[in-house]
Amino acid sequence: MISLDLLEKLDIFEGLNDDQLTAVQENCEEKEYKRGDRLFAEGEDATHLWIVTEGRVDLRFEMPGSRPTSDDYTVSAVSARDSVAKILGWSCFVPPHKMRLSGYCARDCKVIKIGKTNLTKLFAKDPWLGFLIMSYLVRVVGYRFHQFQDEAAKNMGENIMSCW
Repeated sequence: MISLDLLEKLDIFEGLNDDQLTAVQENCEEKEYKRGDRLFAEGEDATHLWIVTEGRVDLRFEMPGSRPTSDDYTVSAVSARDSVAKILGWSCFVPPHKMRLSGYCARDCKVIKIGKTNLTKLFAKDPWLGFLIMSYLVRVVGYRFHQFQDEAAKNMGENIMSCW
């Protein structure tokens, strides 16, 4: 079982009391993956919230047909060292509840998986817990949006400069 000490150190659970942390803990599952393992695939049902606690997960587009994916198709990387961005799978709360990218272990990693169904039951029982966690997820979504926006602006600048 995942320790309460570990959960207390994760920003997403900041502000939760001991009872709330214990309720979350009961719904957590820790998984280990090796470099190159796929955690989830683009288009799959998004059923879990994922928290990277060790290592790094690359988010990639899958290539059509039988072409294998590679580091070249990495859109973003999520590291245990990131403060805000170590959360994956927020799509489980957003229709159509599908994974938008695939997650690949870039180096050996550990993650915590929390089932959306169990989380939403906790939210129904304790709306404050739900508010705190969903508020944090909004920060994650905003952070990722700004990352993509910055990357797009950088690429546009490089494309414009190459025209000169």
